[in-house]
Amino acid sequence: MDDEVAIRDLIATWIAASKSGDTETVLRLIHDDALFMVPGMKPFGKTAFAQSSQSMRSVSFEAESDVLEVEIRGDVAWCRTRLAVTMAPDGQKPVRRSGFTLTIFRKSPAGQWQLFRDANLLAVES
Repeated sequence: MDDEVAIRDLIATWIAASKSGDTETVLRLIHDDALFMVPGMKPFGKTAFAQSSQSMRSVSFEAESDVLEVEIRGDVAWCRTRLAVTMAPDGQKPVRRSGFTLTIFRKSPAGQWQLFRDANLLAVES
């Protein structure tokens, strides 16, 4: 499979799995040494991501992702996306965040792309 197509498929799989609450699939897409960077927080890794995902099982999730560019150099790739996410905890008003992300991927020894670094610049929409 073409690497760019594989990365675009990874993003689509991530969103579909997140919508359905399939945390296990999302976790398989993340490198063990991954780091996530979001505004107002220290960078955190896969373990913290997994813990927060478990607490979000009762949250309604919708997302739209527009992949703006993908660049591949050997076993490392990066992409820039425009992302909009709407989340609604049970019985609460939905919150919509949108903005840009910059993600770095690494290819595993088995040849699968995985998220390695993610800078998420989403902000709450008014």
